Amino acid sequence: MRVFLDTNVLASAVATRGICADILRIALAEHRLLVGEAVLAELERVLVEKFRVPAELARETDEFLRREGEVLGPGSPLDVQIRDPDDIAILAEAVSGRADVLVTGDKDLLEVAEAAPIPVVSPRGFWDLLRSGADQAPEAPGGS
Repeated sequence: MRVFLDTNVLASAVATRGICADILRIALAEHRLLVGEAVLAELERVLVEKFRVPAELARETDEFLRREGEVLGPGSPLDVQIRDPDDIAILAEAVSGRADVLVTGDKDLLEVAEAAPIPVVSPRGFWDLLRSGADQAPEAPGGS
């Protein structure tokens, strides 16, 4: 499965223990991790400013994700209305990278999940999907 992780999931995975760290580990070991340039651009700042991670660890995280994941550039514009324009770029990267699922804790992205062209799920929703024994991506809204 091609798994796109949003900034908040990656930041939590690096800075804390818990479900996001487990999701990152499983995405790396059992699936294809996708990360977008927009996510990486935001990640270092979030790690340092919000999570108070040392700048060196934030840079190492960026290098690690670039080495171990598939880094996606900007995607084509989408016809999905999202409150935060930064989230439009995140969703466009995931779609253009043919992600099977976008995992995010971002409320704005989760609110438009039904209108998104790919499945958008919370970390808990993705974890539940994985633990249910499903070895395929969730179906996109509308049965695509």
